[in-house]
Order: sequence, then structure tokens, then C-alpha cells
Amino acid sequence: MSDTGGGHRASAEAIRDAFKLEFGDEYRIIVKDVWKEYTGWPLNNMENQYKFMVKHVQLWNVAFHSTSPRWIHSLYLAAIAAFYAKEVEAGLMEYKPDIIISVHPLMQHIPLWVLKWQGLQKKVIFVTVITDLNTCHRTWFHPGVNRLYCPSDEVAKRALLDGLEESQLRVFGLPIRPSFCRAVLSKDDLRVELEMDPVLPAVLLMGGGEGMGPVKKTAKALGETLFDQELSRPIGQLIVICGRNENLANTLKSLEWKIPVKVRGFETQMVKWMGACDCIITKAGPGTITEALIRGLPIILNDYIPGQEKGNVPYVVDNGAGVFTRSPKETARIVAGWFTTKTDELTRMSENALQLAKPDAVFDIVRDIHELACQRGPMASVPYMLASSFSELI
Repeated sequence: MSDTGGGHRASAEAIRDAFKLEFGDEYRIIVKDVWKEYTGWPLNNMENQYKFMVKHVQLWNVAFHSTSPRWIHSLYLAAIAAFYAKEVEAGLMEYKPDIIISVHPLMQHIPLWVLKWQGLQKKVIFVTVITDLNTCHRTWFHPGVNRLYCPSDEVAKRALLDGLEESQLRVFGLPIRPSFCRAVLSKDDLRVELEMDPVLPAVLLMGGGEGMGPVKKTAKALGETLFDQELSRPIGQLIVICGRNENLANTLKSLEWKIPVKVRGFETQMVKWMGACDCIITKAGPGTITEALIRGLPIILNDYIPGQEKGNVPYVVDNGAGVFTRSPKETARIVAGWFTTKTDELTRMSENALQLAKPDAVFDIVRDIHELACQRGPMASVPYMLASSFSELI
């Protein structure tokens, strides 16, 4: 796994937790960031490099698309292997895994080369779990994997075009932590617990883990639009998740609001806040989108990272589960409509979101991996699964 964006670690930990729930102590599961823990610069600093590039999105856009052609990424991965193959080998072989699960686009080619060099391709099961919903990078695809788990039909089509066989593919959805997938929630009870207004419809405004995006402008626009001037009363309430952006949280808390507003920092109880709200505003991150679909929340997408997140917009919009706009004022206008004259549209989008959701994806993935292990025959007395960033060998 790698912390280049929060989705890779989240997926690895979700798979780890699902294995424990399904199979108890039958598997020993180790989550590792091979690049960070075993290699040198620049690979051990990919997290900071990624954050820098996505803040300067044109840099990331160029990097993503220029490395997409197979001949180009094959060359640079071969160059990386020339410098760090031994380190990657040490990271992979330290635990002598029976199963390797990659949840990062850069952890297919080199680990599979290592297995080939070691003569272990027929002994070690290697699977990839793609964590992008649509426009994923082509480094996710390698014909040497035992299984490729795709979050959507769109990704599966891309894999087939890139040379994988249909028998290698499974379309189960994006793995989300079991505690979220299996949560049984009552909106009324959650609103009491979270000290929200019990009656007013609620919109959840997400700033991501780093509190990025046009959160302040959108919050202020909602504060104005969700107040009925003629009746002098609010028509909705607002929950703002600021992530680790303390300055943003403090600024929003210092403002005077005409509507009920709750401002939160980095939040670990998103299942509760989503369960208590009626719609969500977020950038097009795959994890947040998937969680919102599971909770049946209509989605307003207000931004995306070029490349891997761009395709998430049509994935949501074309399936009738949400809309896209970068305008804070337009966002506020849409929410106000959903809460007043367009409640039927809100209901319809909620139903579409639930139809698009795949809440059992993580369990489908671990059960299928278990079947692969059973087909392979007896392994060690305690099978190992390695998770890494560049790989997330879970």
C-alpha cells in the first residue's frame, strides 16, 4: 500500500479487516508499504511528491497521461527495477507470503518480476485490487496476475483492452471497511447522538483528509441559500468536515450562521455523519463516492484530480446518483432545491445511489481470494498475505 492519497491504505485495511471477520486466524495478514520501508529516494518519499503534484494539478495531469503508454511505463518501471529490485525483493520475501495483494498501480510489474526471478509464480498467488472507479492508470493492468478485482464495469473493459483475459477479472466494487458496510443505522437516533436538528434536512460538505477544495466559499453560500428570507427560518442544516485543515475549521467556527451548522476537523466517524445526512458535497475521490453510494446519499461533485478521478464524474452523473459543478453558488442552489421544491429528484437520486452501491465488495473479494488459495492447495500452516503501498500486498 502507499499513502499517495488515502484510498490505498483504506482499501488495504478494509481487506485485512474483512479477512479477519470471515476467516478468523486462518490467515495472517501484513500490510506493508514496500517503497517507503525498503527503498531509497525518491520512491520512499512518494507520499509528499504526490501531495505536491496534486496541489499543482497540471504537473499531475502531465505525469499521469505521459506515463500511460505501455512502452513508456515499462521503461521507467524497468529503470526502477534496475536500482531497487533487490530492495523490493527483500520487502516481499521477508514474510515469505503465500498471497500478495496489490492495491497500488505501481506494485504489479516489479513484484511479478521478482516472483519470476525466484521461480515463485506458480507458488505465490498475486492479485490486484484496483482502487479507482473509472479512468485508472494503465500500470494497474498486468497479464501475469492471478486475479484482477475491478470496482466497475468501466474498469473491467479497460483491463480487457489492455490484454487481460476475462477469466482473470472479477467486478465486485471498491472495498470499503466492514464497519461501514455492515453498519445498521437509524437517522433519527444518529441525529440525537450527533446533536443535530431532528427535522431539518442536512447536507454534508466534505473537505477531504487535508481539507482541500472550495469548502469555505461553498459553506458560506449554503449558509445564505438554506435560509428562507421571507419566513425568516432555515430550510436545512449544514455539516462541514474540514479534515486536518485547522485554519479552515477555526475560520468557519468564528462565523455567524443563520442556519444550524456543525464544523468538524479530521473525522473518524464518517459512517455516522453520512447516515445522519440527506446529501453530500465532495470532490470525486473514489472512497468517499463509494461510501456515499452505500448510504444512499445523492452526490454533488465539486472537483476532481485529473487522470484517475476524472472518470468518477460521469460514473456518478451518468448513473443518476449525483451532479457536477465547481460553482459554490450553483451547489447551494441545487441543495436548496433538493430540500424544497425538488424533493422528488433527491429521492430518485438516493434510489439510484443505492442501486449503484456494492456494499459487499470487500467480502466478495476476500472470499474469492480464499477460493484461489483453496484451489492452489495446501500452503504454510499459517498463510501470509502481504500488503504494500507501491503494492499493497495486504
